[in-house]
Amino acid sequence: MSMIRSKNSVLEKEAFAYLRRSGIHFRKHYDKIVGKPDIAIPTKKRAVFIDGDFWHGWYFTRWKNKLPSDFWREKISANIRRDRKNFTALRRSGWKVLRIWGHQLGGKNKHSALERIEKFLS
Repeated sequence: MSMIRSKNSVLEKEAFAYLRRSGIHFRKHYDKIVGKPDIAIPTKKRAVFIDGDFWHGWYFTRWKNKLPSDFWREKISANIRRDRKNFTALRRSGWKVLRIWGHQLGGKNKHSALERIEKFLS
């Protein structure tokens, strides 16, 4: 568990590098708003979250019964509730929010996911 990175994961670093090459100026792990988005442009009120499939519950209802204990089911469920709450709070305060899943950045469609982030922030 201690090896799991909450900041600057491989996928995040790839997205940061792509955006820098594209000339987009942004803040990493912006802690002045709820949820600490991985990428933020405060002047435009744009926030991007790059969420790991397991930790944030991609298709959680399909695989939750395969988890070895109730601890993990509750942990992931709590993460999902927290993410929804943060998303709603940001939208209510005028922020536009984009959520990118880890499999989108790690798969064969990586380039289209990076372009989607770039378009959203531009």
